[in-house]
Parts: sequence; structure tokens; C-alpha cells
Amino acid sequence: MDTQTGTTAGTPSTGSVLEIRDLHVTVGEGNDAKEILRGVDLTVRAGETHAIMGPNGSGKSTLAYSIAGHPKYTITGGTVTLDGEDVLEMSVDERARAGLFLAMQYPVEVPGVSVSNFLRTAATAIKGEAPKLRTWVKDVKSEMAQLEMNPAFAERNVNEGFSGGEKKRHEILQMRLLKPRIAILDETDSGLDVDALRVVSEGVNRTREEGQVGVLLITHYTRILRYITPDFVHVFVNGKIVEEGGAELAEKLESEGYASYLKAAAEGNQA
Repeated sequence: MDTQTGTTAGTPSTGSVLEIRDLHVTVGEGNDAKEILRGVDLTVRAGETHAIMGPNGSGKSTLAYSIAGHPKYTITGGTVTLDGEDVLEMSVDERARAGLFLAMQYPVEVPGVSVSNFLRTAATAIKGEAPKLRTWVKDVKSEMAQLEMNPAFAERNVNEGFSGGEKKRHEILQMRLLKPRIAILDETDSGLDVDALRVVSEGVNRTREEGQVGVLLITHYTRILRYITPDFVHVFVNGKIVEEGGAELAEKLESEGYASYLKAAAEGNQA
């Protein structure tokens, strides 16, 4: 098994593939520029769930936002491709239309735009045509019910006055309806109580079971992995992947933490 690429030797793959090769990213300009990502290699295929785990400040969220095209981050080296297409040459909206989805750690409020209008506008932009209204309304109601969302939320402004759990439910609702090729979930478990964590995780698991989406799950806690069993776990420290394995690696992190990895990184910097 090649845990770096998430493939089994000799096994042909199907569906979409996100490939990240030797990715280097900085934040800031000139003398204030700081390198955050220091050569990341990762491949995520449709139907796979990859967990990126690491301590705060290790660069996990930087990876997510760099893939999505956040202007705060500067790509200084490496490549990111989706099904062979150069993601780094795409604008943010082009990346979304190509099939990349980012569930943010801190979802933003959009005053004056209802959830229902936001979702249908997004679906229209991605698919190139408006979904049939009757089918769309049925799909929205069905997904909201499964996420235990009050139907009244469809007419509320996006995330305005939403609790943390309601915001995260809305992020998963977007993923379920927009059906991306690759879904990047940045600390989706952050701020969730046990019930909200269960509901959100069930939404992710339904997507996994359909097998059409590759999931990149970013977290520094193992509790969400009690609900979502990853196919691959990647330990992220000091801007790069330092160890890879299966779900058993998450169990090791639960019992041992990141201390040994941080010590090794510090010793490496001093060498």
C-alpha cells in the first residue's frame, strides 16, 4: 500500500483525482514573508477519505485555503492538479466549478441572501444551468431533514444568527447538494457538541458511501474520527507530512499526542 498516494499497487483508479506535489506556500510579503507549507505531497481519489491531523499552527488550514485559492497565501513551488487540470491557474470560482469544495472552519455570514437562494445560485453556477425547481426543492428538504435542520432555515440569511452547529450543518448541506469531486473539510468538528458532531459526521458518511467524492478531512482532534473512519491518516507537522498510515495511526495519536513529532521537527531544524 502506498499511503502517500492512497493507492494499492496495480489497482486501477476511477473517478476524480486531486494531486498535490511538492507544494510550498508562504504568507506575507517581502522580508515579512513566512514559509508555511514546506513541500507537501498528497493524492486524494474519489471514494477515499484522508484525515490530515496535526497540532495547531502546523499548516493544515493553510493547505486547505491554498487549494481553494485564498489570496492571503502565495504558492512559491509545486503543483496542484484536479483530473490533470492545473488548479493553481484557476480563479476561485473556476476551482469551485471544477469540483473543489471547501467547508470552512469559520463559515461567514452573508446578510441579505437566503439559504435557499444561495444554494440554488451556487448550483446554477457550478452546473451551468438552474436545477429543475420541483426536484431541487425536494432535494433541499430531504437533505435538511437528514441533517436535522429546521426547514425555516431555508429562508433565513446565510449563517446570520446561526449557532456553530447550525453553520456546520449548512456547510455539509452545501456539500450534499453541490456534489463536488473533492471536498475539503477544515476542522468541521470545531465547536460542535456531541449531537451536532454526530449529525454532521453522518452527512459526510453518506457522501462517502456514494463513492463519487474524495474527502480531505482536516482536524487536530480524533473525536470526529470516532464517527468518520478515514482510509488514510497523514500527520502534519511544521508544514509537511511527517507520517502516514491507516485509521490505526489516529488511535496512536489519541494515546500519544504529537509530542514526539514536534520534538523530531525541532531537532531537525537545529541540525
